[in-house]
Amino acid sequence: MFRFFENMVDPYVDYPEQNTPPTALWPFFRDYSKPFKKVFVLTGIMSIIVAAIEIGLIYYMGRLVDLMKGSPSEIWQTYGTEFIVVALFILILRPALQALDVLLLNNAIMPNYGTLFRWRAHRQVLRQSVGWFEDDFAGRIANRIMQTPPAAGEVVFQVFDAISYSLAYLIGAAILLTTSDWQLLMPLLIWFALYAALTNWTIKRVGVASKAASDARSEVTGRVVDSYTNIHSVKMFAHHDREVNYTKSAIENARKTFQQEMRIFTVMDVCLVVLNGFLIVGVVGWAFFLWSTGHATVGAVTAAAALTLRLNSMTAWIMWALSTFFQQLGVVAEGMETIAQPITLVDDAGAKRLKLTDGRVEMEGLSHHYGRGSGGLDRVDLVVKPGEKIGLIGRSGAGKSTLVKLLLRFYDPEGGRILIDGQDITKVSQDSLRQNIGMVQQDSALLHRTIRENILYGRPDASDANVIAAAKQAQAHGFITDLADADGRSGYDAQVGERGVKLSGGQRQRIALARVILKNAPILLLDEATSALDSEVEAAIQETLYGMMEGKTVIAIAHRLSTIAEMDRILVMDQGRIVEEGSHDMLLANGGLYADFWGRQSGGFLTTEDEAR
Repeated sequence: MFRFFENMVDPYVDYPEQNTPPTALWPFFRDYSKPFKKVFVLTGIMSIIVAAIEIGLIYYMGRLVDLMKGSPSEIWQTYGTEFIVVALFILILRPALQALDVLLLNNAIMPNYGTLFRWRAHRQVLRQSVGWFEDDFAGRIANRIMQTPPAAGEVVFQVFDAISYSLAYLIGAAILLTTSDWQLLMPLLIWFALYAALTNWTIKRVGVASKAASDARSEVTGRVVDSYTNIHSVKMFAHHDREVNYTKSAIENARKTFQQEMRIFTVMDVCLVVLNGFLIVGVVGWAFFLWSTGHATVGAVTAAAALTLRLNSMTAWIMWALSTFFQQLGVVAEGMETIAQPITLVDDAGAKRLKLTDGRVEMEGLSHHYGRGSGGLDRVDLVVKPGEKIGLIGRSGAGKSTLVKLLLRFYDPEGGRILIDGQDITKVSQDSLRQNIGMVQQDSALLHRTIRENILYGRPDASDANVIAAAKQAQAHGFITDLADADGRSGYDAQVGERGVKLSGGQRQRIALARVILKNAPILLLDEATSALDSEVEAAIQETLYGMMEGKTVIAIAHRLSTIAEMDRILVMDQGRIVEEGSHDMLLANGGLYADFWGRQSGGFLTTEDEAR
């Protein structure tokens, strides 16, 4: 039975991905809720039926009181069958209908709605560009992805568990009082008008206050995660107290915003008690007066009293449900600031897969300044022939990394274009482009998974033998076999920790090299690929690096000039442009920037800009 309701909606059902999702709250909800449309309608109907049953029970209690005027034997003789039918309804049919209501809500909707929301939100965010992630806290993004789905689920829950039920209940209460005496409706209507005014006052304030509190919580999460992610820097510079104070200011802001939110609920609760007092005195007192003048039966007074006491107990729940509803809407609205942002770096409408034949790379008038008008690249023209090995050097900020990022299409160029085998990379799919490029970065951060999984990231369908061969080629197999984590897993099954923190820099670098070796892409980018290796390991791995390059088009960035001295051609960049190019011997003979770098470096590293000058 549970499985039937749990499988009524598939949270992973296919859907059209949108580059510009709805940014308004209700269209956003409507778009995510499409798979639940039929279930929502059925659940709404069941909420109305359950509310009608509750009103019917109160009505019948009043009828029962009126029927008790005669002798018990006459009552049983006349109404015995009716009593049995009602009893059977209460014992059998009423639980069945309520079970259907809660099964739809608790089992069909709640687990699947939050799952669908989180799944689609995560997929949408992962489609964003690298630059988009660089402009925000990873902790804040993750917090919004985690807190928005349960908030959305709570919104849906309150719609069917409280709002639709309570509306149906209030309408039923009005009908019940009218059937007893229309005058009983008057105090209920006055109370309802005041209750609606209080609800409106609460809603206007709680949504804004909730969004502010949610923003503040996300800020706390962002700062906490930032400290934890950079714990080595925190400890190394002995800035424990500084980080505590940095986070404390965000925590204090979260406390103050939450205080403002709770003040609204306190005012609401106090006003609600006063209003409910009016409801009890107004309806029950008026019913008692009508009875005393002969215009209402004892049953009508009993039903009115029971209904009023039930409404009295419900109103706080309804108000809290409404407040929670709009409070969670505020959380969703805050989450939408991340989830509903448009995807700006997208595949062309007619994008095809990159057809790589030779590995020829051409850059024509390539410019990119990150929207600042300066820095980055400035009108770079470059042709890298198939199988050619290019070394790229220059001071920090010269544009080397920007060139590599544009080649990977982490950004679209502000001017010019890049061609691979004659194909504009903005006209092919991003996945096919990156599948044909292998890259080893200076910061070789690993996934918090096993050694095997990290290496397999290069080619997920590779065999264990392929993984071990790649590790051996990267001079990594020896230390991998000696690894063990805190849970007793060893070798290739050992976990590396967040960003590979349990490994040394050199070990991380060799795992990253093994991953790229396994990928075996025809275009190879090396950004300080041996920067984290000691001289002995670097010497041992140089042969591996040159073996990796064989038959590939290679662009290698290096500050340690010895690593690129044997490249086919070396490019020197300065202020976003290529200012020198040629072989190592040719550039030394020219006596330009490269010769200056070579003469001034110590231990194979470039000097700083001031020292070079």
